Amino acid sequence: MKRENTVKLAITAVFLAILILQTFVPNIGYIRILPALPAITTVPLTVAVYSSLLSPSYGIVFGLIWGLTRLIVAYTQPGDMVSLLLFRNPIIALVPSLFAGFLPSLLTNYFTQKNLEIKKWVYALNGCIASITNTVLVIVLASLFFMKNPNELIANIGNFTAGMPLFLVLLTSLGINGLIEAIFTALVTPLIVSPLHYIMERA
Repeated sequence: MKRENTVKLAITAVFLAILILQTFVPNIGYIRILPALPAITTVPLTVAVYSSLLSPSYGIVFGLIWGLTRLIVAYTQPGDMVSLLLFRNPIIALVPSLFAGFLPSLLTNYFTQKNLEIKKWVYALNGCIASITNTVLVIVLASLFFMKNPNELIANIGNFTAGMPLFLVLLTSLGINGLIEAIFTALVTPLIVSPLHYIMERA
């Protein structure tokens, strides 16, 4: 048990270091393609991999840490006005990140006794879930919080028809990023998790 806890702590330390690099080093965790829109982020990949390796309690804490780093960046070095407006709200910054870390680990925990081939599909699904959960919850929460004054947010997003519902604006603008992130994360997560899981079982 002590050895197992040591392995988990070592994995956590490594992934926290990766998360910090992705957060604060330009163009590693947040890749900006269109200046007016939030960056495409590779952080869900890190979250999905970590959450696939460890239990839901670890996953939820790691997701929470991601949310805290996102909140810090929004106050210290926001890359665009949309990110500043969205992620200075602690709920929008923390809740999507928290669930993005929790749900993949919950799914892995459920399929823990399955064979490796099934697990590979689970890991791919984990990657997709981490990314989509984050995107969908950000869109839903932003729609709720900016419901009374949507123009404050829409004015910084760009070319949308006046009077267009905020939810549709966010779904269109953030959904494209979310789709790219989900495909990328779903494809890469099993490639990383499978060998790491094998190493953990032999440790």
